[in-house]
Amino acid sequence: MTQRLNVGQSYPIGAHQLDGGVNFSLYSQHATAVELLLFEHVDDSNPHIVMLDPGRNRSGNYWHVWLRDIQPGQLYGYRVYGYHQPENGRWFDPSKVLLDPYAQCVARSTHYDRALACEYGADNVGKSFLGVVVDHRGFDWGETQRIGRPLAETIIYEMHVKGFTAHPNSGVSEERRGTYLGVIDKIPYLKDLGVTAVELMPVQQFDPQDVPPNSPNNYWGYSPINFFAPHSDYAVDKSPLGAINEFRQMVKALHEADIEVYLDVVFNHTAEGGDGGPNLSFKGIDTDTYYILSEHNEFTNYSGCGNTFNANHSIARRVIRHALRYWVQQMHVDGFRFDLASVLARDENGQPMASPPILWSIDTDPVLAKTKIIAEAWDAAGLYQVGSFIGDRWQEWNGKYRDDVRAFWKGDRERVSDFANRMIGSPDIYMKRNSVPHRSINFITAHDGFTLNDLVSYNDKHNEANGESNRDGDNHNLSWNCGAEGPTDDLYINRLRMRQMKNFMATLMCSLGTPMLSMGDEVGRTQGGNNNAYCQDNEISWFDWSKVEENADLLRFTQHLILMRRTNAGLSRQLNQSLADMLDQSNIEWHGTRCNQPDWSGSSHTIACKIKAPHSQETLYFAVNAYHEPLDFELPELEEAHWYRMVDTGLESPDDFSDLGLAPALTVNRYQLAERSMILLWARHGSERR
Repeated sequence: MTQRLNVGQSYPIGAHQLDGGVNFSLYSQHATAVELLLFEHVDDSNPHIVMLDPGRNRSGNYWHVWLRDIQPGQLYGYRVYGYHQPENGRWFDPSKVLLDPYAQCVARSTHYDRALACEYGADNVGKSFLGVVVDHRGFDWGETQRIGRPLAETIIYEMHVKGFTAHPNSGVSEERRGTYLGVIDKIPYLKDLGVTAVELMPVQQFDPQDVPPNSPNNYWGYSPINFFAPHSDYAVDKSPLGAINEFRQMVKALHEADIEVYLDVVFNHTAEGGDGGPNLSFKGIDTDTYYILSEHNEFTNYSGCGNTFNANHSIARRVIRHALRYWVQQMHVDGFRFDLASVLARDENGQPMASPPILWSIDTDPVLAKTKIIAEAWDAAGLYQVGSFIGDRWQEWNGKYRDDVRAFWKGDRERVSDFANRMIGSPDIYMKRNSVPHRSINFITAHDGFTLNDLVSYNDKHNEANGESNRDGDNHNLSWNCGAEGPTDDLYINRLRMRQMKNFMATLMCSLGTPMLSMGDEVGRTQGGNNNAYCQDNEISWFDWSKVEENADLLRFTQHLILMRRTNAGLSRQLNQSLADMLDQSNIEWHGTRCNQPDWSGSSHTIACKIKAPHSQETLYFAVNAYHEPLDFELPELEEAHWYRMVDTGLESPDDFSDLGLAPALTVNRYQLAERSMILLWARHGSERR
């Protein structure tokens, strides 16, 4: 292999086509020498080596070279030389092939060996991750663009790219199961469900071998080794550029279906682990640039995954910002959910910052101005920022919504006030920030924890299959098995579980804020009580498509709720005004089993509310009964209108939901709610049904 060499230039960083060749640029402040390695194929153990001259190929802390005879698809990596002094925060190991942090596509050797990358001095050539030179010209986006739907009109569906179609009963062809292209095949299902955005669990290139010794593999993907590249395992085409092309095809197809694409991004840690972890990329390039180290130069662990990315260092901060811009500009994604986002609020010593530069950079970046930015506003070291996360545009996963709604329907005491607040946009959390209603991302379940079915079927986690003796996963689930642990033939218990799932779905779709549901909850997907299935790349985690028919009633109920949410002004017309202004204009009236007599006591399990949508003639009334016996509710009087019953979770399908044109009018002033059930009534002043 021969190339015509030039000294190259420090910018752009990474590998970029430039002036008829490719310019390679790598940042490393403390390296003493750098080699660029060019590979013929992913398992090539005899790469062509380009030695960079520190006098000619280095500008400041950037090592660079320009090569003429390089084509898109070229595989490359680096060897970086320097002092191996872990006690001083230096982990250089020139025996390791290192992945470019700016690689925009990544290939993994079929012989990749994470354990080998952990051994100092052990050569891992032919067994590593490699970068791929990319050409962004030529992909036809057609007329599609990012959609820009307001969060007030958004319904998010959190899903795993592989798990969505990997099951043999998915109806997707064998070669496309578990891939970006498989998602395309199931877009009609997403359209019928009614969701407006998919939030993809991590698709940044991750290390599937990053798991504890007795665990199968890393399925969830919260173990990135690169922030730019789409995960290569999700591509049908296994050529070096297959993943980037098929990811774009998926985004294009979703946009053509008017569905937005959000990415669950992980910038709080990487797959390189702690002191005993592998040298894959950042660690072997400049450890203390990319990681927060303790005063003794040990890896800190605010992420709970062995290391903490040094997000507010100027270089690391730029990598994050450039990665986000790349996903928006080149891959056309619509938004991001930031895993353990509170880690990004920590400084280079690990201390929380009042005004973190990286978070403000993301908030104010003009390229990201029309994207959604959603924070998981806590970290693994106890920093909890729900309601206080920095910035003007950040939305938050509302963990308090999840916990309070679960506890109320479980029947816990002292929960009625909290439940009421969650239904009306959590003013106790967000009013003081003068926030808009959709700052709160409301959810009952997510990838982390029980599925909706398991939430009503198990009192305890059952994670034995993970290989950690059931020690992993959260013990605080606020779940209730309704009378039996796990599957049962008891008809009453199964009916109660179905009712509880409908209660959760109805609560979610009737609450102010932006709703998010988790993949498969709409059909009662189960993980057999496993609440931490991060390592279960099998039928424990995959969407079981037989549930679509088996639980068709729950699916129908969810579809109708979503349609109601999107078309009913009282639920969807959350205008661009503060939560305080919206609630003030909504004329909220709180009731109990008797009108104007809400019971806020600790023993109460009931609440009712009448709310008039701002700038609308519509009025809504919801009443909830989490008590174990039926209760009569007195209905508020209306002038020149009737109440119509749209939702009653206490009724069997199809009476549990009625389309507005078919909803029965109520001619009495009382309504009996079954035990553990919820109703939603509708009225329109000045005219009857639309």
